[in-house]
Amino acid sequence: MFELNVEDEFASAHYLRGYKGKCERVHGHNYRVMITVKAKALNKIGLAVDFTELKEELKKVMEVLDHNLLDELPAFRKVNPSAENIAKFIFDSIAKKLKAKRVKLSKVTVWETARSSASYTNE
Repeated sequence: MFELNVEDEFASAHYLRGYKGKCERVHGHNYRVMITVKAKALNKIGLAVDFTELKEELKKVMEVLDHNLLDELPAFRKVNPSAENIAKFIFDSIAKKLKAKRVKLSKVTVWETARSSASYTNE
């Protein structure tokens, strides 16, 4: 099995409804995101998928999130924009786009800080 990773970043603000503490107030993060895809085989030129294609799909989702108050986006009106839910949102958004490819999205990891991350997988 082959695994490929691509990363990108976005900056946004959010607050956590129902949370008691600093994070209940509007605050921002410079998020880092990594997506991991898996492939059982390579194409005739030795690639599972072109990294450029993965980067483009990730960039499309980053543009939705970047420089927004996440709580105001439709995806986060009913669920908190926690790192966990952001990872799931990105996973669901990209998994749909990769259905026709020879790779399968395996995991999305979102870092709120250099030392704190959350991941979502389909397992």
